[in-house]
Formats: sequence, structure tokens, C-alpha cells
Amino acid sequence: MLLAKRAWSWVLDYVYVGYWQVHGFLFREDPAKYLTPDRGADREAGPPVLLIPGIYETWQFMRPVAAHLASAGHPVHVVQQLGYNRGTVQSMGRYVAEYLAAHDLTDVVLVAHSKGGLIGKYVMTQPDSGDRVRQLIAINSPFSGSIYANFFILPSIRAFSPGNKFLRTQLANIESNARITSIYSSFDPHIPRGSQLPGAENIQLPTMGHFRIIGDKRLLGVVDQSIAVHGSNAG
Repeated sequence: MLLAKRAWSWVLDYVYVGYWQVHGFLFREDPAKYLTPDRGADREAGPPVLLIPGIYETWQFMRPVAAHLASAGHPVHVVQQLGYNRGTVQSMGRYVAEYLAAHDLTDVVLVAHSKGGLIGKYVMTQPDSGDRVRQLIAINSPFSGSIYANFFILPSIRAFSPGNKFLRTQLANIESNARITSIYSSFDPHIPRGSQLPGAENIQLPTMGHFRIIGDKRLLGVVDQSIAVHGSNAG
């Protein structure tokens, strides 16, 4: 029964990502609309949020998160230069760091999916960008890698191998982990070891799948709570 349930969740996961990939390509939104959030008459402005999608994803894939956070009063930023996020973690991280500096953003909340979590943590560990980031909320991120990456020829995928030197170095760097919230599905077919990160706040949701979690309302609630908690801690 469990095997069948997981197999079906895998199918639904790819239906979900297929829908959003096509939808994002055909019905592209201007991300500038999310820079002016709905603050309401009695709502304080929330900290700026910067979205980092996963590999082979554009920011459009994270539109459900962008819309929710903008409606909650956060200016939401995206880095268009990331494109489909096929470069190395370091090169993509430099784009993010350059964006933060160019827009003089501080007290930033990074909200990232999959590979985006690795990029977010890398940005937090760099001397020129780390102080600009309040926290990282990583969703189904392969901090410990994925054994499936060993079976791929593409360097962009093989980089997620648990034996990758850069990945292991980043995992061993625990200095910034207290500012990271790792949220992950109860079953993630892409990351069999899970997304637990030592020293971070680790939260498992009953969602099954690597991609569908982005559209789960429970995720949005946890994101809101994490931002609120880290904001009170910072104060």
C-alpha cells in the first residue's frame, strides 16, 4: 500500500511540475508586481524576500509562494539572471550576491526550493553577502546530496552527488545553520536521505513529492511562522 501511495505521489509530482513549467512559459508574469506588496492600513511592512528556484526552474515556478508573501506584506525579489538555474552553486550564488548589493538589500529572507537552498546557504557564508541575509527558508533542498545524482552524466546533476567535494564542504560548514529553516516532504523521491540539516530548524510536512510542496498551503503557513520567529529573535 505504501509503495503504491508513493508511486502515485511521484506521478502527481511530475504532473504538478509539468503544469507549472508550461504555465510559467506560456503565461509569464512581470516579477516587478511583487515588489509592491499589499500592506494594508494596519499592517507593518515585512522584511524583503528573495526567491531562489531549483535547477531547471525559473522563478515562475515559485509564483504561489511569491503571491502569498506579497499579500502578506513582503516585497518579493527575484534574480532574473539565474534563468533556469543550470550553473554551479557558486556562479548562481554570485548572481544573488550581486543583486543584493546592487539593490542594497538588508535583513533579507531567502526562500528557496531544492538547489536554491544550496545557493542560499552559499550566499550566507560569503563575507560580501552573508550579513545582508536574515535567514534562509529552504524547501526540499539536498544539503546532503542525492545518491541518484551518481547515475547522471550531466555535470549540473552530478554536482548533487553525496561525494561532491563542494557539497561536503558546505555541509560541514555549520556556522549559518541556526539561521536556516529546512522544510521537507515526508517522501521526496529525488532526495532519499531527506533534507535534514544539523543545527537548523527542521520541519517535515505530510506532503509527498519533491515539487508539489510548493503549492501546499501548509508550506505557506510554516514559511510565515518561520519569518515571524526569526524576526522576533533578531529583535
